[in-house]
Amino acid sequence: MERDARAFWIRSPGKGEIRDVVLPEPGAGEVLVRTVCSGVSRGTESIVFRGAVPPNQHAIMRAPFQDGAFPGPVKYGYLNVGVVEHGPPELLGRTVFCLYPHQTRYVVPADAVTPVPAEVPPGRAILAGTVETAVNALWDAAPLVGDRVAVVGAGMIGCSVAGVLAGFPGCDVQLVDTEPSRAGVARALGVGFASPEEAAGGCDLVVHASATEAGLARSLELLAPEGEVVELSWYGDRRVSVPLGEFFHSRRLTIRGSQVGAVPPVRRSRRTFAERVSLALRLLANPAFDTLVTGESPFGDLPRVMPRLASGELPALCHRITY
Repeated sequence: MERDARAFWIRSPGKGEIRDVVLPEPGAGEVLVRTVCSGVSRGTESIVFRGAVPPNQHAIMRAPFQDGAFPGPVKYGYLNVGVVEHGPPELLGRTVFCLYPHQTRYVVPADAVTPVPAEVPPGRAILAGTVETAVNALWDAAPLVGDRVAVVGAGMIGCSVAGVLAGFPGCDVQLVDTEPSRAGVARALGVGFASPEEAAGGCDLVVHASATEAGLARSLELLAPEGEVVELSWYGDRRVSVPLGEFFHSRRLTIRGSQVGAVPPVRRSRRTFAERVSLALRLLANPAFDTLVTGESPFGDLPRVMPRLASGELPALCHRITY
């Protein structure tokens, strides 16, 4: 059994490197996974790469299999798909998803991996963690049949939310972004597209994922009376202003935070984290989600690719890493 591996570490803010790793011998109830591909969750991982996680969020922001600590050195990531090379017979040889950082091989408890359905290719399955966030947000938002919904911010999270919402019966869904090229992504997902200025108002629900003050303000403007904004943006250490004057009180508007670290109260007693990620993987049987993977690089190039992703020089929704 091969026990040598390599992992991507953030040595210090803005600096990445590949480190050698010697894996432990898998014990009872553990699996050895050989990574096939992983995904860079550009929004969150860029904040981590820049060292912009606020000190009071260091514990909350830890990834499940993170090594090291913020701001660095730290091994961070959570979109990993691989093949089980050693473990229980029912998992041996299976393609699995795991919330593991960028590493060539790794050992984890068997219950930390989720088998990927046969109809979902590994290169798409890396989106499971993002679609899981979308599922959690929509459990929080609880859209109804026929609702008018806007998703403001066509990044990786916003597009995943729009992709899941596209299957809701009778819902009128518009994806809102300042970047005109996102219209093609919206079209592939089967939803409408609008610039912030042209977006239709009177929405029952707005999901905000642009991580900008302007996006949050526009989200409130798009709501119908007694409508709700579900806030998915992660701002890191940036402070944002919220326009609570104007129509906020007279229209009785609501802003609700949603975060994937906890299953919403309405489902908490009936759904586990494992069931949530399994649902996300089933939803990824829809090939429309392929449009969210916008680039690809080999693992060895990550120290050079991450600075470009974090700065925006290399535009991306989800950037796939191959092994």
